[in-house]
Amino acid sequence: MSTAAIAVDTTRPGVPLSRLVKVELRKMFNTRSGFWLMMSIAALATIATVIVLLIQVLNDNADVTYGIYSQAVGTPMAILLPVIAILSVTSEWTQRTGLITFTLAPNRAQIIWAKALSAIIVGLVSMVLAMAIGAVGYVVGTTIAGDTYDWDVTVRQFVFILIANVLGLLIGFMLGVLIRNSAAAIVGYFVYSLVIPGLLAVLAELWGWFKDVQPWIDFNYSSSKLFSDSVSGEEWAQIGTSGLIWLVIPLTLGVLAVMKSEVK
Repeated sequence: MSTAAIAVDTTRPGVPLSRLVKVELRKMFNTRSGFWLMMSIAALATIATVIVLLIQVLNDNADVTYGIYSQAVGTPMAILLPVIAILSVTSEWTQRTGLITFTLAPNRAQIIWAKALSAIIVGLVSMVLAMAIGAVGYVVGTTIAGDTYDWDVTVRQFVFILIANVLGLLIGFMLGVLIRNSAAAIVGYFVYSLVIPGLLAVLAELWGWFKDVQPWIDFNYSSSKLFSDSVSGEEWAQIGTSGLIWLVIPLTLGVLAVMKSEVK
């Protein structure tokens, strides 16, 4: 019994990153759960806009600016976008598609990069769409109420808001890479965003020295400065230092674990 040798062409170029990003974007939309999760972004932004619009129209004393609309539409985005980033990673393990993915594209690091870029693209587009919905609602509400327009969100503030939401999205992505289980990663994100800030705030109240250190180690605290009108050089340094602790190092460990783990 003879076996035929299979020639493998090793000179062919690998799969380009741009193609992998397109595939990952398609995978985020072509499932029923993924599609409705994306639709929920537009739906929640619309609902939040309608609520603020009704408050503006029905309450003559309401001093409503565009900033209030942007806060209303930004709140559900801050919750949903990290979940989308988590699911973009963990689906490979929870739905057992990782073996196919890493067989067709063996470069696992490139797959992780493609997933991160696709999640960021979806996050940016979603935020722009949500802010646009809020702007339309503000124009309609202000026109009906006969108020004076107050576009109190500058271009710089808008860019800062985008950066803040992308950082929150990347925290979710990091947890997805590190834990690789949808439910556990989502719970981990809510612990990070809701429980840990409260604990660190208590420590800052109890220990005076920790209050000075908190901006340098609390990523939630330091990145919240991005929602203000300006960010100083020291605050950017605090964002970078705390981000190294909470984002860069854990993400690096997660990627290394993905590179070495057995995919089943």
